[in-house]
Amino acid sequence: MMAVSTSAVGGGIREIGWVVNIGVVSGYSRTDLDDHAAEVAAECDLVGSGVALFTAADVSQACRVEHGGVVVDATVGASHPTWAADPAEAAQAWVPGTINAVVQVPVGLEPGAAVNAVATATEAKAQALGERGIPGTGTASDAIAVVWPARAITERFAGPRSTVGASIAQAVYQAVWKGAGGSP
Repeated sequence: MMAVSTSAVGGGIREIGWVVNIGVVSGYSRTDLDDHAAEVAAECDLVGSGVALFTAADVSQACRVEHGGVVVDATVGASHPTWAADPAEAAQAWVPGTINAVVQVPVGLEPGAAVNAVATATEAKAQALGERGIPGTGTASDAIAVVWPARAITERFAGPRSTVGASIAQAVYQAVWKGAGGSP
């Protein structure tokens, strides 16, 4: 698989063998995230490189949504939402509450489309939060991983008006909406 991710472990654009969304306790303070991810990967018999996302949200309550061949698994911990551009919040201490999304697309993505897929997923997440009445664009530690087959014909676009981007937007929106306590 190929992936583009905002995660601290396995982030960027790269070929990977696995993705894990690791549940941690509220107040999680480990800073050796690579080591923690390696421990979890070893426990799960995962080999090679991968992407690890961390969340204090209950990973057993992940919301799965499929739309147009795109599959999204999202954990939504929105108890401490933040605004992306709120200077007052920049001075506040970080509090756990993470929204993680793993987005599986059935087609390949060119590098620009991969980055655009992350933007599309982020926009859909913020839209769902806004429409649920949650005051923020996400949380301070949200992460997204978009994965696709490594040997697939690639798409050039993944914005919300492209075919694959529209499916990403719909699936992320619905998963975050459901995870935040409702159904669209």
